[in-house]
Amino acid sequence: MWFKNLSIFRLTEAFTLSAEELEQKLEALAFRPCGPHEESSFGWTTPVGKSGQQWVHSSNGFMMLCGKKEERVLPASVLNELVQEKIQETEEQQGRKLSKKDRTSIKDELIFELLPKAFTFSRKIYAYIDPQGGWIIVDAASAKASEDLLSLLRKSLGSLPAVPINTVNKPIATMTEWLSTQQTPDDLTIEDECELRSPEEAGGIIRCKRHDLALPEIKNHLDMGKEVIKLAVNWADRLAFIVDEHLAIKRLRFLDLVQDQVADIETDNDADRFDADFSIMSLELAQFLPRLLELFGGEQSA
Repeated sequence: MWFKNLSIFRLTEAFTLSAEELEQKLEALAFRPCGPHEESSFGWTTPVGKSGQQWVHSSNGFMMLCGKKEERVLPASVLNELVQEKIQETEEQQGRKLSKKDRTSIKDELIFELLPKAFTFSRKIYAYIDPQGGWIIVDAASAKASEDLLSLLRKSLGSLPAVPINTVNKPIATMTEWLSTQQTPDDLTIEDECELRSPEEAGGIIRCKRHDLALPEIKNHLDMGKEVIKLAVNWADRLAFIVDEHLAIKRLRFLDLVQDQVADIETDNDADRFDADFSIMSLELAQFLPRLLELFGGEQSA
């Protein structure tokens, strides 16, 4: 189980629950499928998958969790067409224009009628807790998905003292300087993708992909005031990723130096493979995350 995105949160208080204690708290909000008239359902499932028996997978003190969300698919175009047909039919029957309240009531009634017939789809959101390092890491590409997972965890625990990471130096200023000067820390290499934005409100955006970012045209954009809001980098030939203005990590890849460790472990058992991958990944990220903060001037104190 290799994370492809990192939404990083700092625990502001010590996380003292054991894996067994956390397991008991998650079980109360175990996932269940959507009811006939529910638009969505969200709860905990076993991280290892169908073969797993536990809500928490623990390795070397790190605790993996997995939330599962199921949603009913009711296409807006279909719903709107049916609503308009029903409104027209009702207006013709009653010989009057329906009020906004009446129209809303018709829409609600149709949703109630159609939901049990709608298809469902589900997705999983993985996260892990690092009590020793003081982190919660969510594998989510969007801020909303991360917050959904944290909200579920907060509901399970009663409270969750976790906040997004905040650094002394602003990521935009630091990344802009790296790209403008083509000078980075020794363990960091700029790759071939970036996104630049003008600082004014609704400013223009330039996206470059598979592009030599050392070319003069990139420098010209920076000289004209554009700032870096996303940048593809390589850390120590171990990780490659895109970091954005909020220090979210996207399209994370674990490179050969890490994958070689995986290749050394031989197993045909899915659960053992999951455990080995999680162990290697979490230990690798435990080294990387403090360095990520250092690259942007260290962690901003509360």
